[in-house]
Amino acid sequence: MNTTTAPITVTTREADEVRAANASGRQPIVFVHGLWLLQDSWNPWKELVESRGYAAVAVDWPGDQTSFDAAHAHADSLAGTSVADVADHVAEVISGLDRKPIVIGHSFGGLLVQIIAGRGLAAGTVTIDPAPSQGVLPLPVSALKAAFPVLGNPLNHGRTVTLTFDQFRFGFANAVSEEEARELHATFHTPAPGRPLFQAATANTNPWAKTKAKKKNADRGPMLVITGEKDNIVPFALANAGFKKQRKNKHHVTEIVEIPGVGHSLVIDSHWREVADASLEFLGRNGLGARSL
Repeated sequence: MNTTTAPITVTTREADEVRAANASGRQPIVFVHGLWLLQDSWNPWKELVESRGYAAVAVDWPGDQTSFDAAHAHADSLAGTSVADVADHVAEVISGLDRKPIVIGHSFGGLLVQIIAGRGLAAGTVTIDPAPSQGVLPLPVSALKAAFPVLGNPLNHGRTVTLTFDQFRFGFANAVSEEEARELHATFHTPAPGRPLFQAATANTNPWAKTKAKKKNADRGPMLVITGEKDNIVPFALANAGFKKQRKNKHHVTEIVEIPGVGHSLVIDSHWREVADASLEFLGRNGLGARSL
């Protein structure tokens, strides 16, 4: 009899946050970062939601390092990591929680939380500047240009990619001052796997694409799509196409909001609080306020 089981990938830090969330008895919010960031990019958000009565859990991607310096010192640690690897890891972390969490994700993390919601694992979802799920068709020029540092070299499928400042400036930090953009690049930007971008780019020609997010699940929960007005990586056309797909869910509310004057760095730059406030307002209005649960 084969008793082989999947390896446990939950880190000590993640397990500690899950235990603390369970012990608190509060409604948990699980945060999922995207490419070129680490879980600590959510620290201000975690402090805010905990001050509002939630419990916060931030997940790593499998292979993530524990710090900015370590990520650059071990630049290949995420090489080959796939969308499915991360989605399954997020689900594993969630399985340790006593209560179904709210999930909030940015960029590829925004796609990942849609996948999690489609599995019926989320009480509610905020998906911020989300990477496209299977079936989302627009390919705006700015999105193609932002992805070119990865997709321009097929060998990047199995590698990690570190962005130059100019690439980061165009893709992430085009809507902030150059001074702030340089600070963000120097404190947040870390090497990221190329494979998820290739998976997203080929999803609509692959019936078995791992970027598929089930849209009509009766257990999906309320969902808010947030998009930045000046986002080059996920411009409004792309986010809105994803919203229209999610709106096919007839069981739960689906909304979209555009934050004026912000780009893809909206969750880590000087505008993050506007995005967080919009998220919390949506949750409270849809019965997911910390003190209403």
